[in-house]
Amino acid sequence: MKIWDKGFDNDPRIDAFTVGKDRELDLLLAPYDIEGTMAHITMLSEVGLLEADELQQLLPALEKLRQEALEGKFEIHGEDVHSEVEARLGPLGKKVHTGRSRNDQVALDIKLFTRARIRQTVGKVERLFQLFLQRAEELKDVLMPGYTHLQVAMPSSFGLWFSAYAECLCDDLTLLKAAWDINNRNPLGSAAGYGSSAPLNRTRTTELLGFQDMAVSSIYAQMGRGRCERVVSFAYAALAETLGKFATDGCLFVSQNFGFLHLPDAYTTGSSIMPQKKNPDVFELVRAHCNRLQGIPNDIRLITGNLPSGYFRDMQLLKELYLPLFEELDSCLDILLHAIPAITVEKNLMSKPLYEQAFCVEEVNRLVAAGVPFRDAYRQVGHAVQEGTFHFTGELQRTHEGSSGNLCLERIRERFQKLMLGF
Repeated sequence: MKIWDKGFDNDPRIDAFTVGKDRELDLLLAPYDIEGTMAHITMLSEVGLLEADELQQLLPALEKLRQEALEGKFEIHGEDVHSEVEARLGPLGKKVHTGRSRNDQVALDIKLFTRARIRQTVGKVERLFQLFLQRAEELKDVLMPGYTHLQVAMPSSFGLWFSAYAECLCDDLTLLKAAWDINNRNPLGSAAGYGSSAPLNRTRTTELLGFQDMAVSSIYAQMGRGRCERVVSFAYAALAETLGKFATDGCLFVSQNFGFLHLPDAYTTGSSIMPQKKNPDVFELVRAHCNRLQGIPNDIRLITGNLPSGYFRDMQLLKELYLPLFEELDSCLDILLHAIPAITVEKNLMSKPLYEQAFCVEEVNRLVAAGVPFRDAYRQVGHAVQEGTFHFTGELQRTHEGSSGNLCLERIRERFQKLMLGF
């Protein structure tokens, strides 16, 4: 029986279409739906809408269901997680929905789920950040060519390359913190978007559920559906962009034409026809996953962008886009955390004649230091390159902040640590 049952049966095809993937996806939300119900009925008891002895019977039963959900043993036989929980509570289950709608219930479940998953992702991002800094410190003196337009440009270093991705994660964490703040507001008690005549205490459920604040306007609490998912998915898309770019560099740098990085054989795959192949599929799949993740904010916008205020069933489809993105992004973080420590680098790259012209600007700056005007020094070195007589024999000078000779890793670390305090 559906919780909105009015004494007539739905057409089976209509029923199947409107339920969609809710039963499957609601399993991800089940622990949070039950947690929300526990907070809600605690408040209902405090405002006199539920007897104390009823609360004492319901809370242990709900905790048992929550443990089932956490252990992956919870099953949904009814329409969705909400109807399943009510049914499993027996006669007292008929009382737990007072002052709620499935609208604010779903919004709450998604926010609690999102908060837990952001915490999990941030922990992995912190580990990746520390790994990038560790590799930057290890390889700070190992030079590699830098490129513009995929043409050899100037000397760089593996330390500088790894530190760049560490600093990217600082920006990504800034966006994740903004998404965290927008998500961390309690919609419970807004019911179907217009509040309730029941004497609810929304401040109390906000406290019980550990939210930073509530979504005050009942209408705004419902307008947050789609909006919140889009903001969070945008922050995840930014993180995906960073991981995808790193993976693209990895694909490029392990190829024979570059040969900057090396993966152990066990981290590569082979070809069914070419016996020599050792393919960096791990980087290629990270790139593909991250490219797909970057499209999710737009997909959400296409579903919700032209909806007026109030709830519409269109929002049900958001679950299919939104809920899986956390696992997809986290799997990319996990595999990079596993693979990056195994990467080795080519340590004598810049001694190869192929990369000698990367030192052209060094020679220009040497001449400038000797009193030659920059533009004259530029032309002088350019002519030497054209004539095939350019050779650089000096020392590489890099002293300013953020250069290969002065990575300022502690400044990057301090910025990241300050951001972490926000969670």
